[in-house]
Amino acid sequence: MSRIRVYSTNAEKQAAYRQRKKGHAVQLSLWIQKRMTPAEKQRAYRQREAQRRAKHKPQVYHLSQTVEWETPQSFFDALHAEFHFTLDVAAQAGNAKCACYFTPQDDGLTQLWEGVCWMNPPYGKTIGQWVAKAAESAQHGAVVVCLLPVRTDTKWWQRYCLPPTEVRFVPGRLTFGGASNPAPFPNAVVIFRPPCRQERPLEDQPLCTSLALTPA
Repeated sequence: MSRIRVYSTNAEKQAAYRQRKKGHAVQLSLWIQKRMTPAEKQRAYRQREAQRRAKHKPQVYHLSQTVEWETPQSFFDALHAEFHFTLDVAAQAGNAKCACYFTPQDDGLTQLWEGVCWMNPPYGKTIGQWVAKAAESAQHGAVVVCLLPVRTDTKWWQRYCLPPTEVRFVPGRLTFGGASNPAPFPNAVVIFRPPCRQERPLEDQPLCTSLALTPA
């Protein structure tokens, strides 16, 4: 007859219960493994490893599941005070920065861009098309101010974002709307102006230093 153990506290009793439960689970696992075929053991091992990796997978900012990055309002306000935007060419209905805007349903790439345009495009595979559209619209009289990731190795950057195009590199890293951490990539404000408007000399281009940014 087994001896009945008396626990001094409820916490001690719970700890003992969890220990017995863990031991039973180990015994059951060993019993099941003895009856598994080698193929079943391999499959079970792979499942355990996948679960372990998923549990310890770092949840970092750059593992984003979207190409949409909402413009920080304070960042936009500083530029709006300078340029007085009239059209947001790449907006969502819930975060448009101007009274007039194009949503994905409008397909801004097929629309006419006029006036002073703000562009924070999707940062996916189509970004080159958006930058090309901005440059083309400037040739037809629009001013297009773009918030872009700095990707100097890409064809679209080397074609459209080198002098004499005005480029203002943003110090530090932006924290985009809805995000809790700064972006893992640098940004720049790229300004496409009509040919008749003289670009400012490179030494006169500001770096948006008046904005409160989170350093890298």
